[in-house]
Amino acid sequence: MTLTVKLLLIATLVLGIIIPFGYFLIGEKTKKRYKRAIGANAFFYFGAFAIAAIMMFAGDPVKAADTAQAAASNATGFGYLAAALSTGLSCVGGGIAVGSASSAALGANSEDSSALGKSLIFVGLAEGVCLYGLIISFMILGKL
Repeated sequence: MTLTVKLLLIATLVLGIIIPFGYFLIGEKTKKRYKRAIGANAFFYFGAFAIAAIMMFAGDPVKAADTAQAAASNATGFGYLAAALSTGLSCVGGGIAVGSASSAALGANSEDSSALGKSLIFVGLAEGVCLYGLIISFMILGKL
């Protein structure tokens, strides 16, 4: 996209916010006018989004050789991103699960001391979620 097209899309998005809500704020503030402002805002936003998507995917066919190299580079980058997300999100989920399970285990242990062994199993299972995410990330990194 050229600079002119980018500036035109930015102006469309900004005016798509200013014009409808300026219309709402200047006149009488009723529910009908608010709905019209939101509708106009959504129309301008999704219209500009559709036009930008069409312009982004309309490229030069001459650059086909560079595209193959860029696709290989993108695949490697997405592989690293997938490995990071699998480890990070599984550890966040495991941390939430361990926090809930361990607090319940401490509560059960304070009432009945024989429930400690049973409750520690659930804490260990929650920690296993983190290990599964780590194993998946190693498998993804092995394929790169």
